[in-house]
Amino acid sequence: MKLKRTYFFAFWSSLYITTLATFVLLMLYYISVSHVINYPFFASFFGVVFLVSFFIIQYRVERFIYLRVKKIYEDVSLFDVSDMYQTTVTSDMESLSREVRKFAENKRQQIEVLKERESYRRDFLGNVSHELKTPLFTVQGFILTLLDGAIDDETIREKYLQRANKGVERLIAIVKDLDMISKFESADLHLNIQPINMVVLVQEVFDLLEMKAKKKDISLSFDAIYDAPVMVIGDVERLEQVLINLLVNSIKYGKVGGTTLISLKDLNSKKLRVSVADNGEGIEEEFHDRLFERFYRVDQSRSRAQGGSGLGLSIVKHIIEAHGESIRVKSELHKGSEFSFTLKRQDIV
Repeated sequence: MKLKRTYFFAFWSSLYITTLATFVLLMLYYISVSHVINYPFFASFFGVVFLVSFFIIQYRVERFIYLRVKKIYEDVSLFDVSDMYQTTVTSDMESLSREVRKFAENKRQQIEVLKERESYRRDFLGNVSHELKTPLFTVQGFILTLLDGAIDDETIREKYLQRANKGVERLIAIVKDLDMISKFESADLHLNIQPINMVVLVQEVFDLLEMKAKKKDISLSFDAIYDAPVMVIGDVERLEQVLINLLVNSIKYGKVGGTTLISLKDLNSKKLRVSVADNGEGIEEEFHDRLFERFYRVDQSRSRAQGGSGLGLSIVKHIIEAHGESIRVKSELHKGSEFSFTLKRQDIV
């Protein structure tokens, strides 16, 4: 192993000091005491002085460098001085420089993450306030109109109360979705894992959304005939919610007379890939990375006109990740979209 550079510094400094001290002592001894030189004594003196000088110089140099570097850490408020006690401080300046650069890069990355989180927090708070503000003002407007005298007109009263109720229902939906996401993020929502026949589950969701799809003449179907059960393990209620959210989106943004296909394909012996594909509007690639963010909408005005809390895809992502799996999107503008996620296959006994 290479010696530290401070060892060389301490070695040569000690050698110079010891040589000088020995020479001075030798001259004094020769002049004052005896012209006969006691070589063993001077050899011992040389060795002792050299070792003592070496360790003192080495310790003082390392201590000096340590204190100087610590002062640098203290001067830079973004650094935590306590981090210095977690690793050995080296006095090799090259190693020390590498450690400081590594430390600074790590802190820089942490700062970038904090900046991203702060930006995300601002966007999230802005989106939450906007999403809540719209239905709140709508409900308030209807109530104020009724209080101003419209309540005496039975027809207007009924219509405005129904609209106010829809606004309240949207508020409740947003709050429920936010509560669910917060539980997923805090690992406070436990999954009821059990065997699931995906063919049966998908067909039940088709039946549930049949009327909604018929309004736009959109057909919901499998991409093939699945005669045998396709068994996976997961939380049936949560996975049903995933399918509902994905299918509702495909209906909302699908073209009239279009199709939505669900495929159940083996990714490997342990995984199943579930895909929901449509031939609707599609999404430009530049928006793909942000689709699963809370309240993110590709087309703000049109998306809000379609209704919903703006949390559907975020909930889908959290549910799939809670199962230890992943979801991805493939989409091209005016050519449709495909959302696919993986699930664990049930082990065949």
